[in-house]
Amino acid sequence: MRAMIVVGTRPEIIKMAPIIGACKKFKLRHFIVHTEQHYDNNMSTIFLQQLGMRPDYFLEVGSGTHAVQTARAMMALETVMIKEEPDSVLIEGDTNTVLAASLAAVKQHIPIGHIEAGLRSNDLRMPEEHNRRLVDHISTYLFAPTKIACENLEKEHVWGSIHVTGNTVIDACLKYMPIAEKRSRIMEKIDLNNFALATVHREENVDNKQVLSNIIKVFTRIDVPVVFLAHPRTLLSLEKIGQLNKEIAESGNVRVLSAVGYLDFLVLMKKCTFIMTDSGGIQEEATAPCIRKFVFVLRESTERPESVDAGFAKVVGTNANRILNEVETYLAGENRNIQNPSPYGDGKAGEHIIRIIKNEERSTLTRYQSSDC
Repeated sequence: MRAMIVVGTRPEIIKMAPIIGACKKFKLRHFIVHTEQHYDNNMSTIFLQQLGMRPDYFLEVGSGTHAVQTARAMMALETVMIKEEPDSVLIEGDTNTVLAASLAAVKQHIPIGHIEAGLRSNDLRMPEEHNRRLVDHISTYLFAPTKIACENLEKEHVWGSIHVTGNTVIDACLKYMPIAEKRSRIMEKIDLNNFALATVHREENVDNKQVLSNIIKVFTRIDVPVVFLAHPRTLLSLEKIGQLNKEIAESGNVRVLSAVGYLDFLVLMKKCTFIMTDSGGIQEEATAPCIRKFVFVLRESTERPESVDAGFAKVVGTNANRILNEVETYLAGENRNIQNPSPYGDGKAGEHIIRIIKNEERSTLTRYQSSDC
């Protein structure tokens, strides 16, 4: 048996690293393909290096419209599939890379394993919502991170087999945090003890001038300094809306950093006071036992309700006054300790997934079957 592991973006590199580690542990033959949907050094190369991932193929798909990017990835991935003849294709998440890989695989009659299946925001403005729904309905194996994700899949009557495994992002946090604390020097660079960590990158936020203006207003006015990790897409939008850069500079409250490496990012999450983000993955990472930080979700909905239910996150939308009020209330609270464990598993999701794929140790896998939903 030989698996083709496909990555294309920074989150996929992080979340597939535990899968690759589990493949090595359980001796599942595999090869790695990077579409280079994320091709910037700070969004790709540094993550590959820090997580020790060495792709066998780089496809140079790059940027473009959704249709162009997906089509380029499909054609390039199909070429690799025809050449290598893998027994399965493993993908993670909801990007254009994931959609392209699943479509190319299903046309070649190759079984698809979708890691992080079953997430639903029910917000059709999000291209990720389209992708994840389509991929789930053509996948052979659906690895749901939580019971809620599993229930979503069962309600939609997907054809593949469903398995609740936890989320591999927790595996990554637990494995790489000790390394990050030894190697990272990011705290020396920012020299802050009390700060909010912020990221914004989603299309519906960054490409909308009014929404992005509201978010920047929050960053400049809250009562703690903000370390703002700006995605390349966000930096481009800020350049187009020149007054926002001016507001950031004049406020003196915001430190803008271009996207940092994974090890620095782990340390920033651990050391910050709280997080403001529109990222889905950060909502999960913040629940890891080595991080445990509260997240203000700068969106109208989330496909990670487990984080909200467990007390790690609150969806606050994009209205500046509402967000500022929510942050003020949070900072005024006497007890901000989160009592619940992470809802995303035991940090061994990668091993659970590869065991299932290899069909090993059947007796230990019964608790991960869809009957758990």
